[in-house]
Amino acid sequence: MSCNQLVKQKHQTKLGRNTILTIIGIVTLCSVGGYYVVNSMIPVNATSPVFGAPANFYVKSIPTQHGPMFVLSSTKGGKNSLTPSQKPIVSVSRGELISFHMINQDNQKHNLNMDEFNVHTKDLNYFESQSITFIADKTGEFTFHCTLHPEMSGTFIVK
Repeated sequence: MSCNQLVKQKHQTKLGRNTILTIIGIVTLCSVGGYYVVNSMIPVNATSPVFGAPANFYVKSIPTQHGPMFVLSSTKGGKNSLTPSQKPIVSVSRGELISFHMINQDNQKHNLNMDEFNVHTKDLNYFESQSITFIADKTGEFTFHCTLHPEMSGTFIVK
């Protein structure tokens, strides 16, 4: 091989600066994105991700003539149920992955809290929502409630 051929071969295999920066950018973006995806799978009362489908409970705060109340609907077990109740009851099995999706459909601010499982939403304005995923790792009857309206509460039963 002549010197000219070696120089040409060397230049042909060299990556350009823009190509290297693009590769670094893609790797960084994928790493950061992966980090946030994995962290979003960590329940609020756990330290590691849980891979699985949670039982979804949709808790809506609605205004009524008797004051605000929670309305509960669920897709647990593939069924969609709606339970308008002053004191809704949620029943699950121990170890189950649970997602509460709080939706405020009232002009007043509302939140949802259950201290035993570290479940705390922010104060939600009209039509704001927030989802909290946790593991039902304790058995018993627990109360979830709105701290701004103590009369708004429900029972969470873990068997």
